[in-house]
Amino acid sequence: MLDVEKHIGEIWTLYGRHQLGRSFDLPELDDWAWDIPQAGPGIDVLGDVAGLRVLDLGAGVGRHAAHLAARGAAVTAVDASPTQHQRALARYPDTPGLRLVCADAVDHLREADPYDLVYSVSGVPFIDPHRLLPSLADGLTPGGRLVFSALHTNSHGDGPSDTVTARPETQRLPGTSTEHRMHMWVLEPRLWEELLVDHGLIMETVATIDSPQADRPLSYRLYAARRPGRRIGGARVPQGGRSA
Repeated sequence: MLDVEKHIGEIWTLYGRHQLGRSFDLPELDDWAWDIPQAGPGIDVLGDVAGLRVLDLGAGVGRHAAHLAARGAAVTAVDASPTQHQRALARYPDTPGLRLVCADAVDHLREADPYDLVYSVSGVPFIDPHRLLPSLADGLTPGGRLVFSALHTNSHGDGPSDTVTARPETQRLPGTSTEHRMHMWVLEPRLWEELLVDHGLIMETVATIDSPQADRPLSYRLYAARRPGRRIGGARVPQGGRSA
């Protein structure tokens, strides 16, 4: 699947280059969202992060990572796209508690000390789970938590796949009608749970995040799991039922 991931990286590099050329940029975070604004659980899912070693996987411009650093976490924000990394460096050149890294997530996890918390705002589905999850499980401290959002139903109403295979989705460049085709792992919750458990993690909860617009079928799921061992302090994902 490395060719698929390579193409994904090329699209995100194009995306970052496009954003670097625009005068508009996103404001700082007021409300934490897991990819659909004003929907679903917020930052409370992560609990008290002060003093924790935290990894933001697929950090993009780094807004979420900077927000957690301001709450006292030691945050490493990793993104494989050099242009997305460039955006983050330009925006947060010297933010206390924030370290910006341009690297493949798997390579970084293999080299870094374990983290107390790893989270991702929709970045996990862009990496082959068979390649990512072994390093993710090893990259958590005992009791450490993994929290990530993942696409469930796209804006066209296409639901998740029932096999662990990447499928084509589209990425629109902001402010344009240009769309790029890339692949993602859009999986049924049952498959995500099986993958997490198979790689040694304990599944905690799955929360549903639906678009607040009645005419939009867009939907995400928020997954929380942990590595066996002493539990790190922090709140669980609100129990909205293990809904699919």
